[in-house]
Amino acid sequence: MKNKINIAIIGASGYTGAELIRILLTHPFANISVLTGDSQAGKDIGDVYPHLRFKGLPKLIALEQVDFSGVDLVFCCLPHGTTQKVIAALPEHLRIIDLSADFRLYNVETYAKWYGHAHQAVELQKTAVYGLTEHAREKIKNARLVANPGCYPTTSSLPLMPLLAAGLISHENIIIDAKSGVTGAGRSSSQANLFSEVNEGVKAYGIAAHRHAPEIEQNLSLVSGKEIMVTFTPHLMPMNRGILSTIYVQLSAGKTVDDLRTQLEKTYGDEAFVHVLPAGVMPSTHQVRGTNDCVMNVFADRIAGRAIIVSVTDNLVKGASGQAVHNMNVIFGFPEKTALELTAVFP
Repeated sequence: MKNKINIAIIGASGYTGAELIRILLTHPFANISVLTGDSQAGKDIGDVYPHLRFKGLPKLIALEQVDFSGVDLVFCCLPHGTTQKVIAALPEHLRIIDLSADFRLYNVETYAKWYGHAHQAVELQKTAVYGLTEHAREKIKNARLVANPGCYPTTSSLPLMPLLAAGLISHENIIIDAKSGVTGAGRSSSQANLFSEVNEGVKAYGIAAHRHAPEIEQNLSLVSGKEIMVTFTPHLMPMNRGILSTIYVQLSAGKTVDDLRTQLEKTYGDEAFVHVLPAGVMPSTHQVRGTNDCVMNVFADRIAGRAIIVSVTDNLVKGASGQAVHNMNVIFGFPEKTALELTAVFP
């Protein structure tokens, strides 16, 4: 194990970049040596995020100014659609964890359909490892490029994948009703995300068209061996962070809700960050706020033969930066819980 690695965060002025910094500042094997933010170049990160002032961090610089010769790992936090060319141009010695969606979809034609343009690094896509940590450790260890999963796919895939793989639920008629805090939309200014537009209201968005749908379907199809389509509807909630996914499934013949809970407990019993609650206990975003945890439970529906799964995460931690640090720990052989034993912020 290397004593310390030098880390560059590309796009450090966004929410996921700031959250990476918050976590990495407590990591004994991490040295944040480079921060980029083209629109904020020349500023101290504390000028952009006051809570990061007085931490001895490097100034934000433009990407073209970076000397990567002494860098071991790059976290790429650029917006979707801008990352492929940037990563393709990075030096070969770097390990890379990409927090955008640009390398998550294995099929480049599917990517083009959902993101509106051709994939710009097709050969590199073939080498990318999808980094849902609990299900991809062995591949992540040797990966040069890890595609960090999206927040909605993480929250939905973690409970559904073991159940589909074990044949406990039908691959048909899966409905995912998901709610997210406003930070999921990023930090760029938008009228739709103004306080007065979001506060005291809830709204659905991306109905039957959200880009996380094919990512969820890719995960579920791989473990079930069948092409799966889901009904996925996200909603924007008047809170800063957190995701709650309520998932409706059809039980396989002869299976019960207790079978589902037992399978989830068996799958995640030794995991540090995925937790199954006792029967009847409801997950809440308050349980995971500021943590790298995914908390879930299963309930019987009033309709015979159906079950309701509730899964919660913090979209900025387990749904983004915390999972990225978890993947970094796996890549470099650090104890997986390093810098991630976080207690929820409550109230």
